[in-house]
Amino acid sequence: MRHFTSVNDVKDLDGFVQKALALKKSPFAHKHLGENRTLGLLFFNSSLRTRMSTQKAAANLGMNTMVMNVTQDSWQIEIEDGVVMDGGKAEHIREAAAVLGQYCDILGVRSFPALRDRKTDYGEKIIKAFIQHSGVPIISLESATLHPLQSFADLVTISEFKKSPKPKVVLSWAPHINALPQAVSNSFSQWMTHADVDFSIVQPKGFELSDQFTKGAKIYYDQEEAFEGADFVYVKNWSSYKNYGEVGNYPKWMIDQSKLANTNQARVMHCLPVRRNVVIADEVLDSKSAIVIHQAANRVFSAQAVLKEMLENL
Repeated sequence: MRHFTSVNDVKDLDGFVQKALALKKSPFAHKHLGENRTLGLLFFNSSLRTRMSTQKAAANLGMNTMVMNVTQDSWQIEIEDGVVMDGGKAEHIREAAAVLGQYCDILGVRSFPALRDRKTDYGEKIIKAFIQHSGVPIISLESATLHPLQSFADLVTISEFKKSPKPKVVLSWAPHINALPQAVSNSFSQWMTHADVDFSIVQPKGFELSDQFTKGAKIYYDQEEAFEGADFVYVKNWSSYKNYGEVGNYPKWMIDQSKLANTNQARVMHCLPVRRNVVIADEVLDSKSAIVIHQAANRVFSAQAVLKEMLENL
């Protein structure tokens, strides 16, 4: 594995899940791999779980970690080529990425979409520029369109909790007060359509995800119909892909206990942070069906499996 930006970078999905589970049992067994190696983590936007879990994963492997909030700690970075840099951005990504590649053995990069222009966001200029100019392996800590570390942890979690060889997994849209990226939902869909699960997506009309990430998924527009017999319900808001960035006002799509009545005692998942009683009701989040904390814990071992693979190939 050279870079990790999507499920397409994983050759053996089930085998990779087993590697993460093995690391969970023995997190310090490979600490020698990271000796005298440095991981750089660059955040163009806020983070809690990704930041902390990736640092923990690196420490488990013996790596040194350097963290930078690009919008606060460094010069502002210009992404576009061919521009006259006479504005507020003092450094071009061509130099910034190349210099960081001199300091770090592996770089993790996190950036959000602006949600104003779909073509620009889905062009993934930031992550592609770091791959092109840094000269070192790149891990996506979430990009404009995908969040592979989260989805890998989600699949590990499903593997731990599933009650049948091929569980029924449903991704459900839920309401939110802000326009959120499609990255987590795109990525979860991409990973689930590659995994051995019965996968469905349910959303209001007009909130369908890009079909480049959902091919093979069953599509519903009614939660009750989609949830019937579900083993896992993954709850997530995303803004519209079709009417790009549109929020949507559908408060009845919030997940409460009544929505789960016809499931197969479904486990409820969410990537966090979650707005209680907007996205998911207290009664669900505080019940035994919610496994959101377990998901978050598995973020360490998804990141550690990726780092281990990269270190072994340096």
